[in-house]
Amino acid sequence: MLKQHLQFKLSQKLSPQQIQLMKLIQLPTQAFEQRLKQELEENPALESGKEESLDYENDDFDNEYDDNFDNEKIDAEDINVDEYLSDDEIPEYRLQANNYSSDDEEKTVPYAAGTTFHQYLQDQLNTYRLNEQHQIIAEFLIGSVDESGYIRRSTSDIVDDLAFTQNVFTEEQEVEKVFKVVQSLDPAGVCARDLQECLLIQLERKEPSAKIDLAIDILQKSFEQFTKKHYSKLIQKHDVTEEELKEAIHEIERLNPKPGGSYSGNTKSIEHVVPDFTIRIVDGELELTLNGRNAPQLHVSKEYNNMLEGYKQAKDKSKSQKDAVLFIKQKLDAAKWFIEAIKQRQETLFVTMGTIMEYQEEYFLTGDERKLKPMILKDIADRIGMDVSTVSRVANSKYVDTPYGTKLIKELFSEAMKNEQGEDVSTREIKKILETVIESENKRKPLTDDKLAALLKEKGYPIARRTVAKYREQLDIPVARLRKQI
Repeated sequence: MLKQHLQFKLSQKLSPQQIQLMKLIQLPTQAFEQRLKQELEENPALESGKEESLDYENDDFDNEYDDNFDNEKIDAEDINVDEYLSDDEIPEYRLQANNYSSDDEEKTVPYAAGTTFHQYLQDQLNTYRLNEQHQIIAEFLIGSVDESGYIRRSTSDIVDDLAFTQNVFTEEQEVEKVFKVVQSLDPAGVCARDLQECLLIQLERKEPSAKIDLAIDILQKSFEQFTKKHYSKLIQKHDVTEEELKEAIHEIERLNPKPGGSYSGNTKSIEHVVPDFTIRIVDGELELTLNGRNAPQLHVSKEYNNMLEGYKQAKDKSKSQKDAVLFIKQKLDAAKWFIEAIKQRQETLFVTMGTIMEYQEEYFLTGDERKLKPMILKDIADRIGMDVSTVSRVANSKYVDTPYGTKLIKELFSEAMKNEQGEDVSTREIKKILETVIESENKRKPLTDDKLAALLKEKGYPIARRTVAKYREQLDIPVARLRKQI
């Protein structure tokens, strides 16, 4: 049996403008500049504040956008043109301070074209005399080299690929011969198939000596024991003294495990970090500033103001003029919202980072990570009266320039743990103490996780062995056996 009934429910929905504002807040400085550039290109009604043009006053900003972008519901006669025109002699954007002076120009350093790593290897290969087939195989091998300088493929796979892709039919023995050629190229160790082969290639190019011969012997016959640092077994197996073994290991440690990374002409792009905030200590007090690149000067174009003036003064308004003013209104509303959204973004960033700075004042004044208080997103969200997701967007992928270096904001957040006195301490503080303990340990007998847990307990931090192991892995510190030295 079918029935009809009414049901009332409350639901929260974000408007398109709110969603875009959240996206703007999440963007770091460089991505924000790209988004700003895109908006300036797409909206002809929006211009940079550096232009000498009339500004449009946005103090009477209307937050209702329900029908702004629906041309079918707007009558051109209903548009109040005066709302979009300003008779203010001094545009608002000229009254706003910025970190850049008026005569500053943004200068960029051009990238050098350079030579790629593969081209560098190819240029060396051209100095060798090879027959046609060997030349094709050698070029194929060079093309298979990864960023680290390795060819991480088996000889049989290479033989198959040569047949299918290059129409070259060869045997594994022939490919091995060509391998010897490409492995003689610079930098030493390039075109190796694994770490063992890479290190051996480099050692074989060195001046022969007793310690070099021993190092080669260790890598050829005892590579597994060497990687696991079983020094007593190496001394017994190779019948050497501890001092001789130490010298051989020192030679191995001087080798480059990633020969591709040593190429100076490598043109791989590097990510540059642009701090979104700067914290300075002035007369014993913390001072926070927002990067000037996050505070652009924007206004409505002079041409659009002139078009609206012409429409306002026209006595007989044609259909084409009415259509044009509808288009103009749409672009002006979009420009108006974008300017307001940028202001809200600046305010949100500044308020959030200011609260984080106050919360972690002791850390920013001293730079001692042990002074970091336990802090989660909700702690900051409650203080500024915003949602946790908003704080997360500010903290994620943004950096702050401090007197102690540039820090990723989200790294300032940490969970809390209880010490023996029942006080809340940051997990970052415990990690820092753990790191200090490991640095000061006897490297001949490194501390196991159980011993580390016992030492931390003595210092007033009762944590389990598995927690010590987790923190050690997060700090990228190997287990005790792999920290052993002779």
